[in-house]
Amino acid sequence: MKSGIGVIAAVCMVFGLSQYSVQASDVMNQEDVVTDEETDQDYAEDTNTPRTRANHLNYGNATISEKSSNECYVEARTQAFHISDKLFLDISLEQKNGSTYSTYKSWSYTGLNTSSLTKGLNVLVPKNHYYRVRGYHAVQDSGVKESTTTLTKGIWIGN
Repeated sequence: MKSGIGVIAAVCMVFGLSQYSVQASDVMNQEDVVTDEETDQDYAEDTNTPRTRANHLNYGNATISEKSSNECYVEARTQAFHISDKLFLDISLEQKNGSTYSTYKSWSYTGLNTSSLTKGLNVLVPKNHYYRVRGYHAVQDSGVKESTTTLTKGIWIGN
């Protein structure tokens, strides 16, 4: 009787274990690929000022946040000290594939006779990737152009 129960238990274990298969995509998740370029938060931001003392450009700012498992919100701003002839704002949404980031989508904006230029975008993206925002911010006034760049950490969009 004891040997019969043992045999039944062994058969059940072998049969039960053989029904479970593991795929690489099940095991790989965001923690497996996190580097210093990423964060485990659902929001990232970078603010930067020109490297030298500026007369026109105050700062540039870029943010990214997760809205859902396949959507992010991207926002960037170029801020001048005063109303200026022209403001520039270039936004690049970058996607991580493997160990490198590349541009997924990009937008360019200009503003005339203003002191601030801000754009916010909801972007549908393929899930289960890291995304970050790169910004180029510049102010041109009286023939002088001052610029700076921003780069957020990558955030995980997916799951």
